[in-house]
Amino acid sequence: MKRTFKYILSGVVAVSLLQSCKKDFLDLNPETELAVGNSLQSETELTLYLNNLYGRYIKGHFDGWADTRLNPSITGGSHLLAGDFMTDNMVKYGNIHSILDQTYKTPTNGTDVGWVWEDLRSVHYFLENYKNALPSVNNDASKLDKYVGEALFFKSWDYYRKLMLFGDVPWYNSTMNIDNEDLYKARDKRTLVVDSLMSTINSSITKLEGVSGRADGRINQNMALFLKARIALFEGSFRTYHSELQLKSTAAPFLEACVDACEKIISSGKYQLYSAGTNPYWKLFTFKNNPEADQNKEAILARVYDGVKVGHATQRYWQQNNSISGARPAGGATRNLVDEYLCIDGRPIYLSGSEGNYTANPLFKGYDGMWTELENRDPRLKQTINYPGENRSIYNVNNDLTSAAENGVTYPRLSYNVADRTTVTGYMAIKHWMGDKKEHDATTSGQQTAIEFRYGEVLLMLAEAKAILGTLTQNDLDRTINALRQRAGFDFAAYPNSRLQLANVPQDPRMDAINAELLEYDISPILREIRRERRVEMVLEDRRYEDLMRWKAGKFLTIPYRGMKFTAEKQKLYDGTKLQKPIIALKEQLDKDVFVDSEGFIIAYPRSPNIVQGKALWSDYRYYWPLPLFELSLEGSQLKQNPGWLGE
Repeated sequence: MKRTFKYILSGVVAVSLLQSCKKDFLDLNPETELAVGNSLQSETELTLYLNNLYGRYIKGHFDGWADTRLNPSITGGSHLLAGDFMTDNMVKYGNIHSILDQTYKTPTNGTDVGWVWEDLRSVHYFLENYKNALPSVNNDASKLDKYVGEALFFKSWDYYRKLMLFGDVPWYNSTMNIDNEDLYKARDKRTLVVDSLMSTINSSITKLEGVSGRADGRINQNMALFLKARIALFEGSFRTYHSELQLKSTAAPFLEACVDACEKIISSGKYQLYSAGTNPYWKLFTFKNNPEADQNKEAILARVYDGVKVGHATQRYWQQNNSISGARPAGGATRNLVDEYLCIDGRPIYLSGSEGNYTANPLFKGYDGMWTELENRDPRLKQTINYPGENRSIYNVNNDLTSAAENGVTYPRLSYNVADRTTVTGYMAIKHWMGDKKEHDATTSGQQTAIEFRYGEVLLMLAEAKAILGTLTQNDLDRTINALRQRAGFDFAAYPNSRLQLANVPQDPRMDAINAELLEYDISPILREIRRERRVEMVLEDRRYEDLMRWKAGKFLTIPYRGMKFTAEKQKLYDGTKLQKPIIALKEQLDKDVFVDSEGFIIAYPRSPNIVQGKALWSDYRYYWPLPLFELSLEGSQLKQNPGWLGE
């Protein structure tokens, strides 16, 4: 095949003119271009050029109709909401995605799987040409450092995602001419890529020394430290658990780098967990405007929308269709996720015993009632999943009231056969839901803020890295996991054991059995609890898939996808006679709209190919995504396919 270069852009370099150089770079669209041969002559031009990279890398809730995909995501829309539909946290309407039933085909096009290089070339163009602006600053190179730091931040983010998806990738340090043979070189080894990546993010941090600012402002040093922590935790844990790499002995320096970056963010004193008012965990994701204006000090990096030049339709979709984007999949949370939330006493739902013979926590009300499994649980559960009689179930966008008296109680759709408004599982998500008529009616001009980096994750990364290293202390737990629990609403005075204690980690026979069956390594009780905390705290924030990959926990995707228990009481609720307030529940027929297992729990994906009783498939080759066939077929290409995929 004729050589065609994936890495070359057109004769001009597109650059965003984002209102001004002072603020709100993430809420506007590209408006102008700078010619390649006549650009980057001043600080203004450096700023304008870099502005274009913000929207490319900081996706947030996207913009406009907000139905774009962050490939290789299985559905469109805000990646913060959509990412978990590729995991064991959420179920979508219709058939399971082909990546989960192993019918996914190796793509021809790189954009379908995230093998794209145009943005990285734009970064390299900047790094090769920014010195054109030296005369404008009296040849004082230090005055250009902050711009270089921004560019290196985006390069780090780009390569981090490629590492997560593909493992080994070619490492480039320049735009390169079309006749450069390195354009067709083989992928570099993981060790070289990661060492280069860490060097790049460290350089970014150094160049951004002293640079601070708003969460929706320009890239600053704390943002770069956060990204370093993510990269280091990913690689440190990946090397720890993926024994086939034979790199476990090299994992500790990455985990230590994660700890160091997190400690520096904490010691800056700039951030704190948002804890104002009632249900602050839910409220955290419902802001508009810049976080600083809302006194939200948890956001480290956020994308904001002015609703005039740029807005999005995420809230309309979330409210109107219970879906990510219009006719894209509706869906709900899994029973698997619900099971993992602790009871309010800090202990799990089962205290002893084994499968089929568990001793339940006395606070756990079981699955036989009317959503009683959501009661007496970690307060984040009801701030993530709607409890009938609260929140979405009593909200009417027409009158903009959250009131059972005015609107009655609308119970969630369950049908496998309808595309809109169904939860499939009976567990409707309210995280990110606002209950805001103005935001709903704005359609594509919505202003809901998207938080990409937040302080809560810093605390989780610190706790996990120290737990893997074996250096975790009770003081560490108190300032991380217990701080998150306290913000969520746990009452340490009433239930002292809800404060996680290193010397008294609760037993969890259910999770221990799952870990023993599906993991290739032993996991300590304290690390089990930290992973639990991360799952429930970060649900619907596009973290779960990456976590499963780095933990070598892909087999968790084979846990049968289930919903709530469709008891006789619930079948009566959904018998089609309750269609007006005070109780509104559309008809859902057993074995037609709803399918259940032998215990009466809803089976997700009952008609998906290769899926038996809602159980997805897994093979270890899927820890890496495939390279596109087009790239492999280029004349002179030395690229090799990841094992297990077509083209190997």
